[in-house]
Amino acid sequence: MSLYVLGLVLTAAILHASWNLLAKKTKGKTPFIWLQYIVSNILFLPVLIYQAKQGQAVYSHTLLWFSLSSSVLHLVYFIVLQKGYLKADLSVVYPLARGSAPLVSFIVAILFLHEKLKFSSVAGLLLIVGGVLIITGLSFKKENNNKIIPGITYGLLTGLFIALYTFNDAVAVKNYAVSPLILTLTANLFSAIFLFPFVIRQKDELKREIKEHKWIMIAIALLSPAAYILVLEALKYAPLSVVAPARETSILLGVFMGSKVFNEDDGKRRLIASALILGGIVALSLG
Repeated sequence: MSLYVLGLVLTAAILHASWNLLAKKTKGKTPFIWLQYIVSNILFLPVLIYQAKQGQAVYSHTLLWFSLSSSVLHLVYFIVLQKGYLKADLSVVYPLARGSAPLVSFIVAILFLHEKLKFSSVAGLLLIVGGVLIITGLSFKKENNNKIIPGITYGLLTGLFIALYTFNDAVAVKNYAVSPLILTLTANLFSAIFLFPFVIRQKDELKREIKEHKWIMIAIALLSPAAYILVLEALKYAPLSVVAPARETSILLGVFMGSKVFNEDDGKRRLIASALILGGIVALSLG
């Protein structure tokens, strides 16, 4: 991996962990997500206009279908993620979501693509499973698991949709030369359209979100697309198996932020577990 690609991915990891910290603070529901899509497209519109003037194609049938599928997957991802943050700690949901995505890809490759099971892959799998068990703190007493189960459920479900939209968008960028910026903004536009029927009757909630969280909303609207656009840009120069593990350095940042900012319990244990998950992801990539 070149220094340029590494810089793109590490910057994306910092931006990603940062906007997730802000998202946890807002506890935003559907109106917040809808406003975020609208604000994001407004903020990035000048860049889109600049690309169009430079001769970059802003429409094609390929872009239409990939952005449509990306929109649906990202939309479900955002909704599941926000519900997870409402019901569980950031330092549980975030690392499970980010760590399980490469794990899902690994399992699919073994079961459906018939890829060979290598030692590094097995080691990576064990590290991720071990990290998950440590970070969740599961015990044999059911009463101790009641608080952690929602975090596990939403974290793993979020990871599934991360794996799906990453694969979809990676194919669009690498195989069909779709612009990362245009793909992201078009997907955002579709998402805003899909959510409109659900938020049009929630005018009071929309006003409340704007009044209470307008600056956080603007920050997320900038950071979230920027982080993902940087990852897609990196995929133009490096394989997904290399970019994905480096991207997941955001796991450590997310757990650290959750422990320090929200004073979440067991910060050291979750940080160690996150390091194991990150190590497992790297091992999977070497397989």
